[in-house]
Amino acid sequence: MPVMAKILVVDDEPDTLGLIELTLRTAGYQVQTASGGEEALKKIREESFNLILLDIMMPDVSGYDVMERLSREAIPYPPVVILTAKSRPQDREAGMKLGAAGFLVKPTKRGDLLDAVAVALGRAPARHAPA
Repeated sequence: MPVMAKILVVDDEPDTLGLIELTLRTAGYQVQTASGGEEALKKIREESFNLILLDIMMPDVSGYDVMERLSREAIPYPPVVILTAKSRPQDREAGMKLGAAGFLVKPTKRGDLLDAVAVALGRAPARHAPA
């Protein structure tokens, strides 16, 4: 059995964090979580991940700031899929300018989440039953 990707999920909402973690684990991924930007930065500096699912609006350090700090500090990091409640075109544009591999608006359907993860990991998206 192939080793599944290791994903860091970053969100300050415990319910969202738990639901995404469960969805990804059920799909066979290894998952770690961080409840804010500072915790995410610490984990990214200490461990290697294949993908980061990153919320934008967090009270300590925003997702945009996480990406900017990693770039500024020249810390290698994997593809990032932004997962946010911000749905304006300028929010998507800001994330893509920072190098995001994907952008999902919460709430996100299970199939859309898993497809975005697969695409960011360089895999073909699967066909999912509606959630």
